[in-house]
Amino acid sequence: MSIEKNILDKANEWLTPSFDVDTHKAIQEMIASNPEELKESFYKNLEFGTGGMRGIMGVGTNRINKYTLGKNTQGLSNYLKTVFPNETIKVVIAYDCRNNSDTLAKVVADVFSANGIKVYLFSKLRPTPELSFAVKYLNCQCGIVLTASHNPPEYNGYKVYWQDGGQLVPPHDDKVVETIDALDYSQVNFNANSDLIELIDSEVDAAFVQSTVENAGGKTTKEARDNFKIAYTPLHGTSVTAIPQTLAAAGYKNVLIVEEQKIPDGNFPTVVSPNPEEPEALKMALALAEKENADMVVGTDPDCDRLGIAVRNNQGELTLLNGNQVMVLMCDFLLTQWQKDGKLDGKQFIGSTVVSTPMVDKVAKAFGIECKLGLTGFKWIAKMIVDFPELKFVAGGEESFGFMVGDSVRDKDAVASTLLACEIAAFAKANGSSMYQELIKCYVKYGFYKEKLVSLTKKGISGAEEIKQMMIDWRTNPIQIIAGEKVLKVEDYLHSESKNVITGEVSSIDMPKADVLIYYTDKGTQIAARPSGTEPKIKFYISVNEPLDAVENVGKVEAQLNQKIDTILKELDLN
Repeated sequence: MSIEKNILDKANEWLTPSFDVDTHKAIQEMIASNPEELKESFYKNLEFGTGGMRGIMGVGTNRINKYTLGKNTQGLSNYLKTVFPNETIKVVIAYDCRNNSDTLAKVVADVFSANGIKVYLFSKLRPTPELSFAVKYLNCQCGIVLTASHNPPEYNGYKVYWQDGGQLVPPHDDKVVETIDALDYSQVNFNANSDLIELIDSEVDAAFVQSTVENAGGKTTKEARDNFKIAYTPLHGTSVTAIPQTLAAAGYKNVLIVEEQKIPDGNFPTVVSPNPEEPEALKMALALAEKENADMVVGTDPDCDRLGIAVRNNQGELTLLNGNQVMVLMCDFLLTQWQKDGKLDGKQFIGSTVVSTPMVDKVAKAFGIECKLGLTGFKWIAKMIVDFPELKFVAGGEESFGFMVGDSVRDKDAVASTLLACEIAAFAKANGSSMYQELIKCYVKYGFYKEKLVSLTKKGISGAEEIKQMMIDWRTNPIQIIAGEKVLKVEDYLHSESKNVITGEVSSIDMPKADVLIYYTDKGTQIAARPSGTEPKIKFYISVNEPLDAVENVGKVEAQLNQKIDTILKELDLN
């Protein structure tokens, strides 16, 4: 196939002396024998999404490599100097188990130091939440973690954190991107000043573990912890450097680790996908739990910000909980504790997202506090802490298996969440209940909400166009009836509009623009559609609900909700 001129022009820029010999060779080979790969590598620049910049490793502007990360870091260095002109600028850098993460982290450290910026670089891989913690602990203006979360092995990424410990949000995110885009690759300074790079490890580790135990531990008794058994898998990721240590510090002695998945490995050899949202990823941990009669299964993703949980149901079978269920349980438990301690006076809040379960808002209202909603991504929950200093932040969560306890970490945190989950389950067991039974009690108290996520993968240039067209179709041909329920309201976050379908009244949405569309029906059903900001996917979030009058009727009501979800999937052709 012929190579388009704009693609060839961009590739030829990478054949200049600013780029190394290996890069030249890789590009020349693509030009000669793989023009389709050349197009995929250069047709656009990698962009910042909901979780930073993430992409396939390789050569080109649309790939993660020394030069794209170097340019990002140079732009970020320039921006930091304009925002903090009279300060000694400090950044902290961490990296996960991904292939090349350690090498790329050193590149990033080199560029910062070459620009006269003090760098704290973790000596070995560390969890993402520890990086968030370290930004504030070390009084840094910025933090970077090299990670691609739960993406496939060929991916890597670059997350940027600001001085509050949260990821970049407006106005800084757009301004950083503008600064980066204004640069030429020849302007990147890779000449490290080694005097400005300091390796860090045990001191920050100890402070992070102590802070986590203080925030998420201490919720039950020593006897309850002694009688609780956990099967845990890090899925070849970084959590093995923090979760066993944190559980031990909190008093949990019976922690069984899946040995085959204990060693960090960016190829993730024992799983199809290192994503605890997917049941297959927890298969080995579930087998270990059955063999050892464990009470709970916990699995974390490679950078340790998400967790998957399985608990025993009323028949003693291990049952996976989804992110919405875990969030509801954690919020209900924490608020109950706060209420018992006399710490609730209406000046507290919890945080969630517009695509997560509406049930969490019911929980907040029951305790007389507010549930604030943001766009998808924990950076928006972290921003709430900054935006509402008059209110005390209790916790925050989202449907994609992430939760945050308190504000010492300003991102989803599987270390604290794992400890809190153990505290909830151990407390319940010691009181003749279980985590599963506590969830059903929540359904009785707040209504039985059930969610379904459908993710459609659409790779490459054609996939991106297909996703774009799907969102256009959902906007231009709005749904009017869903499973026999009348649509009352449509929220379009791209155009900042909320439309009452019955009256035609349109009101504005006070949130940053995002490609999200949410339908609401007269029976409380919600359906949201959004392209992923970090993966080649379009996601559809379905939420249905019914009242549950008694624990013993849970099976009957769940069957009704499952039937409604099946109907919606068929009507929207999402099967």
